Amino acid sequence: MGTALSGWFLVFILFWIVVLVSSFAIGGFFMFRKFLKRMPKQDGKSDLDWEEYYVSQTKQLWKPDKKELLEELVSPVPDLFRDVARQKIAGKIGQIAMNEKADAISMDHVIRGYIQATPKRDHKFLKKKLQELNIDFHPYKHLF
Repeated sequence: MGTALSGWFLVFILFWIVVLVSSFAIGGFFMFRKFLKRMPKQDGKSDLDWEEYYVSQTKQLWKPDKKELLEELVSPVPDLFRDVARQKIAGKIGQIAMNEKADAISMDHVIRGYIQATPKRDHKFLKKKLQELNIDFHPYKHLF
């Protein structure tokens, strides 16, 4: 009395198997990337630890207009990833400001940090956003 799966039900089951395996693979990929960023380097701190350190050490250097500029620069990033992008960019800006022993975060720090923290594949979107804000990025061509 064994019944074979009928045509439409078999297609339905196979479709859901593909969807579930794909979802697990995508989720696993992003979890693994996060895991790698949390792994300590030779200095004992991970990439995320350093980002948090630079943000906390330079928090008092941020003026309201520079915070608004940072928010405007990360606005094209999808909501789901915006907090991560903001943290990464702010960390890079903080690192640059600390290395230069700056008294405040300047427009130059924000632009350089934004360019350096942005993956190369997103540089065309970065240039477009800077043009929308009427910010001349030509002095920073060497960073692209």
